[in-house]
Amino acid sequence: MPERDQTRINERIRVPEVRLIDDEGDQAGIMKIDDALKYAQDRDLDLVEVAPEAKPPVCRVLDYSKYKYEQAQKVKAAKKGQQQITIREIKFRPKIAEHDYATKRGHVMRFLLHKDKVKVTIMFRGREVTHPDQGRLILERLAIELAPIGQIDQRPNLDGRNMTMILSPTKEVLGGEITEFEPENLTHEELEERLAARADSRRRPAADADAGSAEQGDGAQPDGAEAESPAETGEPEAAGEPEAAEEPAAG
Repeated sequence: MPERDQTRINERIRVPEVRLIDDEGDQAGIMKIDDALKYAQDRDLDLVEVAPEAKPPVCRVLDYSKYKYEQAQKVKAAKKGQQQITIREIKFRPKIAEHDYATKRGHVMRFLLHKDKVKVTIMFRGREVTHPDQGRLILERLAIELAPIGQIDQRPNLDGRNMTMILSPTKEVLGGEITEFEPENLTHEELEERLAARADSRRRPAADADAGSAEQGDGAQPDGAEAESPAETGEPEAAGEPEAAEEPAAG
C-alpha cells in the first residue's frame, strides 16, 4: 500500500497565519491563512505547507500536482543512476557429479553476466565436514574457470557445516565489455597445476623480500655506514710499508 501523503495543502492547513512564499519564490511576508488561501486561489495554484515546524509555518504557492510529479521523477532518476547489486546463492555438495557441477556453474555464470554477486555455498553433511579440502577444491576450480567474469570478494570460509565464497562481476562485465562467456573445463591435473602456479606466485614476493633482507645482512655495509677502523675493532693493522722514523729533536 503506498504511503499516504502527509503534506498539508489548502484547507488542510489549519493555523491562524503563515509565512508565505509566492509563486515566483519570493518572500511575501506573514499573512492570515484566509488571505494566503485567496492569494493561491486567485492564481489557480495551491497553498502548500513546506515547513510545518516553523513559527509561523512556511507555505508556498505552487501547482502541487506538478510539484509531486517532478519530485517523483527526481527520485526515479536517482534510483536509475544507482546500480542495484543483488546477491544470489548457489549451493554445491562436496561430492557433486560432473554434470551437476557444470549445470550449477552455468547458473553462477548467468548471475555474474547479469551483474549480480554470487554466494557459492558448499554444504557438508555428517562426516563430510572433516574433509573441507574437497569443498575448497570445488570453490577454487569455480573461481579459476570463471576468472574473466567473476572476481573473489570473499575467499572460501568454513562456517559450521557450510563453506562459502563470494564472487562479484569483474569490471569488464560491469562495463559491458563481456556479455557472453564460455568457461574452461579444467581436468583434475590442469586444476592442480593452476593452483600450484597461483600458490607459487603468492609465495614469490615474500621469498624475494626475504632474500633481499638476507643480502642486506650478509656482510654488506648499509648505505651511508663507514667501515670501522682497526683501532676501533681492536684488530692489528695490516702490514705495509714501514713508517718513516721520526728525526731526533735538535738538541
